[in-house]
Amino acid sequence: MKRLNYLMNGLAALALIVLFSQCAGNAGKQAADAPVHAGGLSEMKIAFVEVDTLLAKYNFCVDLNEAMVKKSENVRLTLNQKATELEKQKQEFQTKYQNNAFLSQERAQSEYNRIAKLEQDLQNLSNKLQSELVSENEKNSLQLRDSINAFLKEYNKTKGYSMIISNTGFDNLLYADSIYNITQEILDGLNARYSSPKK
Repeated sequence: MKRLNYLMNGLAALALIVLFSQCAGNAGKQAADAPVHAGGLSEMKIAFVEVDTLLAKYNFCVDLNEAMVKKSENVRLTLNQKATELEKQKQEFQTKYQNNAFLSQERAQSEYNRIAKLEQDLQNLSNKLQSELVSENEKNSLQLRDSINAFLKEYNKTKGYSMIISNTGFDNLLYADSIYNITQEILDGLNARYSSPKK
């Protein structure tokens, strides 16, 4: 089950990295498609957003993460309960078999087959639930990206930036003056238009 936790954490991290590399790619594509002004690069208006801050403080992202953590925990609990019950049945079978408690070899084989099927069913359930979590995580990542991109398009109608760059740690932006950091503005705008579902 530790493997499941590592898998879920890894998938969540991967989804967030993919999400924001796509956001950065979209910003770069829009900038590449934009006409070059007569004055060249000196007339470009550029800003950046700290993605780590956005992920930590954008209420929509926080709600999505909380929901995924709850679902992951429910999956883990369900699988642990079923695995515990299966282990109990395996031990009971082993004890009966060693004590020759089965009326016939056929009865022992039948019980063994039943337990093997339960084990296969548990594996299938585990695969199904993990696949559903991955699929939901991908869906959430798309919703988050679409939400941010839609807001940035609306926001930029009045701000007129040529380019808005995403910055995660030191991945995309090694240095920029803090006057170009519009993270708080974006965060405030995103949170103002998002209403959390009732908890």
